Amino acid sequence: MPRVLDLRHVKSLAVRDLIELANLGDFDRVNEQVRQVAGCTRPVNLVGQTTTLDATTRNVLRSYSTANEPTGRLLTTCGNRRASRCPACSRVYAADTYHLIKAGLSGGKTVPEAVRTHPRVFATLTAPSFGPVHNRPTDKPRCACGAQHAENAAELGTPLRSSTYDYTGAVLWNAHAGALWARTTTYIRRALAAHLGMTQKALNAALRISFAKVAEYQKRGLVHFHAVIRLDGPKGSNQPPPPWATVDVLKTAIESATIKNAAESRGRDTRARLTVTSAHTGDREIRWGDRLDVREITALGDGELTDKAVAGYVAKYATKSAEDSGTVDRSLICAPCGGRGYQTAPDGYHRKRLWKRADAPRNPDGSRPRLDIPPGRFRDLCPHCEGTGQTEPIENLPVQDHVRRMISTAWELGQFPEFADLKLSKWAHMLGFRGHFSTKSRRYSTTLGALRDVRRAWRVEQARARAGLHAPDESSTLVTESSWAYLASGYRPGEELLAAQVRYEIKQELRFRQEEGDLGAECAADR
Repeated sequence: MPRVLDLRHVKSLAVRDLIELANLGDFDRVNEQVRQVAGCTRPVNLVGQTTTLDATTRNVLRSYSTANEPTGRLLTTCGNRRASRCPACSRVYAADTYHLIKAGLSGGKTVPEAVRTHPRVFATLTAPSFGPVHNRPTDKPRCACGAQHAENAAELGTPLRSSTYDYTGAVLWNAHAGALWARTTTYIRRALAAHLGMTQKALNAALRISFAKVAEYQKRGLVHFHAVIRLDGPKGSNQPPPPWATVDVLKTAIESATIKNAAESRGRDTRARLTVTSAHTGDREIRWGDRLDVREITALGDGELTDKAVAGYVAKYATKSAEDSGTVDRSLICAPCGGRGYQTAPDGYHRKRLWKRADAPRNPDGSRPRLDIPPGRFRDLCPHCEGTGQTEPIENLPVQDHVRRMISTAWELGQFPEFADLKLSKWAHMLGFRGHFSTKSRRYSTTLGALRDVRRAWRVEQARARAGLHAPDESSTLVTESSWAYLASGYRPGEELLAAQVRYEIKQELRFRQEEGDLGAECAADR
């Protein structure tokens, strides 16, 4: 039975809670739970139970309940992919993305190794210019402002003249970047068929275009895409493409679908584009910028742009978000009012407003009657945001003026009815971009879900081995009955101290591996 402790002399709440956890009787299990989430910043707390049964005999093979835990709940990882929110979970996401991309380049994970002989390129597609910005040009010694900026200068990416910069166009481009990429994949197929003198139906019967892409924010607050594009046979990665489907043919098709000069040189403009119609902003054309980089991915270990290098590059940016461009990593929508800035009563209007009317007639008993007022006619300002609809005023955000203008523009455009589907106010902190950061075609390689299933199955086997349970017969059918409920997120103060120790150990291990890898590379170079 836990001892009753007098901890009034312990000033630190975290240390006090840690002592209480150690007094629960099974502190090892508390420490084990914290270590199992591997330093997750904000783990999910669950309560419930799960039971695994034999479907035929109904014998209980394994059962678990959080009622038997010292703290009465189970800690699970948050699974957030963003490194700014949870470095631990983002490392797992980056590792999964690395294996997903690498499998589509060199085989593995149900993808044959022969896929490395297929034509594949690494393409970088950028946004157009919405006004000159401070930069570090490669073909000139200085920026257009006359200065030679340092690599980490704060003014990089900001407009030379904010008054003439097209903030509306920049936000709308971010908002439609995902749709533009989807249309581009279609236009690449069309350009490939036109270049080869084939119909699209004949092209689809001869080959398939597979891809995986990741989005990255530039300093100027605009997204650009890095994509691995591969040519396969009609059945996917299990079949090679025709001999005439080469890297040069693929490069030509990508250029025709994205670059103006390449498209017009072939007789007509075949670029992918979108048209945005608005009475407030006017008609705008959403298209790619003129800077396009398409490079061939060489075989495993041959050349500079190898399978491993591309997979590592894509995985690196899969955990990034808009905060790398200087913005915030949280939504600005006020949760109580949903960003509207006002609240209404459950019956659609506020009686308090009606009762204050001096001309409202009274009943014989002196009470005021309920007036039939259309719902929503009377609205009270949200007390949480004071009518702005924002969790915090945009002018008070700790960001640069350029980023503030981007956020403010996205918020203002979100009030127009023609942009309601874009939900720009919700994604104002993302500078208008609302697409997925990493996507792939169906036949590129395995899926993140399949990788997680393999990891989950491995953990189940490990738990069964630790519990001393025998593996079930292959012919038997297992049924799992579970009941879980969300309790909270985060650690107890004492658990946070244990998690900090876990993070320190993981950081030291990663540092040791990096130093060991650098030392191995130096030794290999000496040989």
